[in-house]
Amino acid sequence: MRAVVIYESMYGNTRLVAEAIARGLQPGNDVTVASVARATHELLDGADLVVVGGPTHMHGMSKAGTRQLAVDQASKRPDELTLDADAQGPGLREWFGSLGRMSAMAAAFDTRLAGLAVFTGRASKRIAGLLEHHGLTLIARPESFLITTDNELKPGEEERAQEWGKALTARMPMATEVRP
Repeated sequence: MRAVVIYESMYGNTRLVAEAIARGLQPGNDVTVASVARATHELLDGADLVVVGGPTHMHGMSKAGTRQLAVDQASKRPDELTLDADAQGPGLREWFGSLGRMSAMAAAFDTRLAGLAVFTGRASKRIAGLLEHHGLTLIARPESFLITTDNELKPGEEERAQEWGKALTARMPMATEVRP
């Protein structure tokens, strides 16, 4: 199976989750992890599984304005917040705008503050809807991975993400396991 994990990350938490998901997918599979800024059409060509995730900003997917707020926060708190390498690039909204139709299996995830989703929001629900809109077939419910108010992944979330990656592999149709 060929899998591609695409992420948008501001301070690195979503990148860490994407890398952990990829570790769960890897045994016996060809897995690529890429920031949304590097997620080209060529990278997706021939993928059996596309996993996409991003941070939850103001109850949903990030927008140009919320990403700028995150950049501004990092500049005000350089000892506490470090921008991810591609944080100032395009976000998932822009990427989906140029995606076109695809035929593959898919899964969506997000990172968000710990707490009830009704209060924090969940970007993964919208990501899942956009994956389906572009022709991909979801194999799992959207998943959230939690961060603390100190902007760190909660303990155990990387391990949970890796297990989720393993579970995604198990849900893939058998026909994609062997590629000619």
